[in-house]
Amino acid sequence: MYADSTAVLGPLAMQATPGCYDLCATHAASMTAPRGWEVIRLSEPEPGPPEPDEDDLLALANAVREIGFADAPPSTRGPDPASVVELGRRGHLRVIADAARERID
Repeated sequence: MYADSTAVLGPLAMQATPGCYDLCATHAASMTAPRGWEVIRLSEPEPGPPEPDEDDLLALANAVREIGFADAPPSTRGPDPASVVELGRRGHLRVIADAARERID
């Protein structure tokens, strides 16, 4: 923000932006701006494991389910994935029912 005489320091950019530069933590901590400029330091997010993406979790669950169905003998296999009905959802957890089993019972 050259026209505003402001330097903003924060987390690394997710995409290239003209006039912006990525600095390592050491250089960002010691960075100074020209006299008369305002320096705004944005806080870094707390380090920790990344949050799993819902699509990743569903893909993993589907892969595990397919492998489980393929390896099990026909008499011990679980419900047909096409017959599973989602009854509810809270966050990344789902309540499911086997529609084919419900019709028989």
